[in-house]
Amino acid sequence: MFQVKICGVTSVEDAVMIASSGADAIGLNFIPGSPRCLDLERATEISQNIPPHIVRIGVFVGRPSSEMLMVAKKIGLNAIQLHGLFDGPPEKSDPPWRCDELKPFPVIRAVRLDEPSVDTDRLATARQWIDAAAACGCLPAMALLDASVSCGVKAGQFGGTGNIIDWNSVAEVPILPIPTTLAGGLTPDNVTAAIQTTQASAVDTASGVESAPGRKDSDLVRRFVNAAKQGFSGKPYA
Repeated sequence: MFQVKICGVTSVEDAVMIASSGADAIGLNFIPGSPRCLDLERATEISQNIPPHIVRIGVFVGRPSSEMLMVAKKIGLNAIQLHGLFDGPPEKSDPPWRCDELKPFPVIRAVRLDEPSVDTDRLATARQWIDAAAACGCLPAMALLDASVSCGVKAGQFGGTGNIIDWNSVAEVPILPIPTTLAGGLTPDNVTAAIQTTQASAVDTASGVESAPGRKDSDLVRRFVNAAKQGFSGKPYA
């Protein structure tokens, strides 16, 4: 689907810059309370001003499937990323049958892992969720590994925290049965090593290429894309 995704895009200017940087995908955030959250009008404007080959991914938490489908069709999304809890109150969770309800849009399932070490229990729960989705008739297209935050001002935040998960732990634990995207604290300075350590299929960053929340820095974006491509090419990390 993609190798390099820049998430939390909030302006047409940033989206056009990202498209020209060599990135494969952008993430459009629809999570209330996030500094990167978009309304339908702004998201549509962004989508309409980037080339068709750029993968457009909508990021949601606990929204009804009918609402996500409406947004996806209106904006022209290519995939839907579910960032909610595996189990919890409806407004904060995304059950496995969502994958079937969201057809024909591919689903990317976020897995929020405790840092610094990888929570094997959480991964086991993720596998159960993926298996349940498959049993409902639709296997997620990808899993996205991100860092969860349990304390401080970012506690409970769904993505964009800048926190890093332990890449060595990711490399050591059993692999999920679908392609894996690595997120969580990735920057131009560490993404090559992250790819080579974890052997992830793709990478995703938001705060790692920002000058302020929701504002992308063109130099950081281009450096990130180049470093990620170096990682995927198998070149040694310097």
